[in-house]
Parts: sequence; structure tokens; C-alpha cells
Amino acid sequence: MTKEDIIEAIVKKIAVSKKDATEALNTVIEEITKTLSKGGDVVLTGFGSFKVGHRAAREGRNPKTGEKIKIPAMKTPKFKAGKGLKDAVR
Repeated sequence: MTKEDIIEAIVKKIAVSKKDATEALNTVIEEITKTLSKGGDVVLTGFGSFKVGHRAAREGRNPKTGEKIKIPAMKTPKFKAGKGLKDAVR
């Protein structure tokens, strides 16, 4: 399913214009992104939660040359499925 498919589902389910559905979905995505970029958590009860994970610096290898490279520490977005989503997928 793509973003466009989700927009179409919103249009059909609640009878709003495609423009309004697109704006609503984009707003949700922007707010989740903004909260995570500030280090916050987003919890959607029954669906899941988004958190910021921390990956430590480490040493890696360039697969082409075998040369050692330093991979810096970084933050990564993480998603943990909630009970409702897990049950729906089973």
C-alpha cells in the first residue's frame, strides 16, 4: 500500500475531498517527524509507538576495498507494533 492508496481510502471512508485527505495525512506524518526530531516519542494506542533509538559509533569495512572506516554514532527512528496491530496481523 502506498501513500496514495491511503489517501484514496480516507476519501472513500469519510467522504472528504482528496485535497483534504492529502493534507490530513501529510499533517500526521509531519507531526510524527517533528516530534521524533526533537527526541520525543509518539504513541498511537492499539497501533504502535515511534521512538528515537541510539546507535553507537563503530568500525566498519568498505565492502569494495576492504578498507576500515569509522561509522559515526547516530539516532534512528524505531517503531514497535502495538497489541491491536500484532493481533490483526496474526
